[in-house]
Amino acid sequence: MDLNAYKRFVESVTSSESNSLRAFKDRIDELAEKSLSFDPAINLPLLLTASAGLAAEGGEFGEVVKKIFFQGKPLDDDNIFHLKRELGDILWYWVNGCRALGLDPDEVLLENVRKLESRYPGGEFDAFFSENRKEDDL
Repeated sequence: MDLNAYKRFVESVTSSESNSLRAFKDRIDELAEKSLSFDPAINLPLLLTASAGLAAEGGEFGEVVKKIFFQGKPLDDDNIFHLKRELGDILWYWVNGCRALGLDPDEVLLENVRKLESRYPGGEFDAFFSENRKEDDL
C-alpha cells in the first residue's frame, strides 16, 4: 500500500466532525444546546482546554521520564523539580476538567478510590484483576 492510498483510507475512517469544519461547528452547536440541560451547564471551551492540556502536559512529563530512562538524562534534583512542575501543570488542567464538567474535585478522587477498591477486593494490587476487569469497570 502506498502512502496516498493509506491517506484516502484514513480519511474514509475518520469522522465527519474531524474532516469538516462545518460538521465540527454543527457538532459544537449540538453539544452546546445539550450542555444547557445539565446543572451546571458544561463549559465546552474549558473541556477542550482541559483535554488538550492534559494530553500535552502528560506528554511533557513522559518526555522527561523517557529521557531519564532511555537517553541518559540524570535523575537529579533539577529533573525532579522539572517533573514536579509538569505534575503541577497536569493538576491545573485536571481541575479545569472538573470545572468544565461541574464536578467537585474531591468527589472525583473519592470515586477513583471506590473504583480501585472494587477492582482490587483485597485492597492490594493484583495483576489478575488489573487484566481481568468486571464488565462495568471502565
